[in-house]
Amino acid sequence: MGAKKKIAYFYDEEVGNFHYGLGHPMKPHRVRMTHDLVSQYGLLEKVDVMVPTPGTVESLTRFHSNDYVDFLRSVNTDNMHDYSDHLARFNVGEDCPVFDGLWEFCQLSAGGSLGGAQSVNELGYQYAINWAGGLHHGKKHEASGFCYVNDCVLGALEFLKYQHRVCYVDIDIHHGDGVEEAFYTSPRCMCVSFHKYGDYFPGTGALNDVGVEEGLGYSVNVPLKDGVDDATFIDLFTKVMTLVMENYRPGAIVLQCGADSLSGDRLGCFNLSLKGQWAC
Repeated sequence: MGAKKKIAYFYDEEVGNFHYGLGHPMKPHRVRMTHDLVSQYGLLEKVDVMVPTPGTVESLTRFHSNDYVDFLRSVNTDNMHDYSDHLARFNVGEDCPVFDGLWEFCQLSAGGSLGGAQSVNELGYQYAINWAGGLHHGKKHEASGFCYVNDCVLGALEFLKYQHRVCYVDIDIHHGDGVEEAFYTSPRCMCVSFHKYGDYFPGTGALNDVGVEEGLGYSVNVPLKDGVDDATFIDLFTKVMTLVMENYRPGAIVLQCGADSLSGDRLGCFNLSLKGQWAC
């Protein structure tokens, strides 16, 4: 048996079969495309590929409310009309639609990030990858911004079983509001978000949003303008993260690297290249 590799890579081929609906910008089949590209480049030889164990009700309710998780388990395209009150209550609709296999999709996304944290905590891996994760807008009681279950929060909570401090870093063009909200009163997870600010979803993440109560000073927001380029972004990222790492000294890092901060993304307005994002 060969030596164990440093990277645990979580992927379930079923994730590419889910579909948010015609015209919706969120397309899970891109996860399959990404995996195929990684495979064609021969990079799978450098990682240990693992099929994620689907997230359970118990694991998802470590963050999300019981009634919200029960709703996600129960609603489907055939019975959604019986859940009209619940749809409004849990913010499920146009941006976050009910689609075939919604619950299974949530389980796979969450399972990959939970498994990733467990592989680092318990199996000695240095890194873990979950292409189906990064759903950072999901809230405790509701869906938001194409996100239902917040795998980033769940992964951070899993790390906190073994680590005293965790740092969450978000370079998606949108503010990581769901993760920040989850840990806004806690000093155990520092949330650092680099994002487009102003008249832009979700409209949060101001420079002076720094946490409250015991979490005061443990939220770091870097709001940016349209068109930010590699040089500016890398300079800011390096300066901010150097201070964070030197002063906070986390035991683990959760990185959300949304591709919508790249130049040419139809929902984005930054001017980052692949090399620029990779430098972070």
